[in-house]
Amino acid sequence: MFSKIRGVVLHSIKYSDTASIVHVFSREHGRLSFSLPRSSGRAARMKSALFMPLSLLEIDTDLKPGREIHSVRDVRTAIPTTGISIDPVKNAIALFVAELLGKIVRGGEENAALFDYVENSIVILDSMTQGTANFHICFLLRLGVFLGIEPDALSYRPGYWFDLNEGLFTPSPDARHRMVAPETAAVLTTIFRMRFANMHLFKFTREQRGVLLDTILDYYAIHNSTLSPLRSPDILKQLFT
Repeated sequence: MFSKIRGVVLHSIKYSDTASIVHVFSREHGRLSFSLPRSSGRAARMKSALFMPLSLLEIDTDLKPGREIHSVRDVRTAIPTTGISIDPVKNAIALFVAELLGKIVRGGEENAALFDYVENSIVILDSMTQGTANFHICFLLRLGVFLGIEPDALSYRPGYWFDLNEGLFTPSPDARHRMVAPETAAVLTTIFRMRFANMHLFKFTREQRGVLLDTILDYYAIHNSTLSPLRSPDILKQLFT
């Protein structure tokens, strides 16, 4: 079946000496995999350059039932993201977001709302000039809404712990659950107010931002069994002060 899809590139892997497999999060069909010829030719190199992590593409393809890997008839840039490609910090963030989405986005699961959020987030990252150090924190906080695992921020009271398993604040720790101590829980309730429009106003030390990232990823791992350990967070922790 001939289809025009809109997609976000997650990652690519070498499949053979002649082809790579590119994984894409599409608006219409969830996660899809495409075969991309490997060649030294100019046209092939230009096409491969389009499939960088978090590239926003329009892809013409034949989607055949029962087939796991599909062919690419044609591909075009849907929205240019030159700001990400030329900025090493934004590029590192893009690698983190792409790796995270690669773990949690499943095939055959259409989720237009999630796709639109991801696409809009990429456009914001590409164009932003301040607050970049907080982008991945803000992205993770809002992502939970679309995955159905948003924590209960309204349950907070001063001195409360945060229960990662239950996704809410509680006056005392539960020995059976992963708990966040009151000091860090107080910071969590602060960042729950973070949005892309105001994230540049939030100031953290390198250590605080690292703790927040680890805490949020722990929460995601508890509530999403497909999220295995990521490699890219360590790079982000080294980048931002």
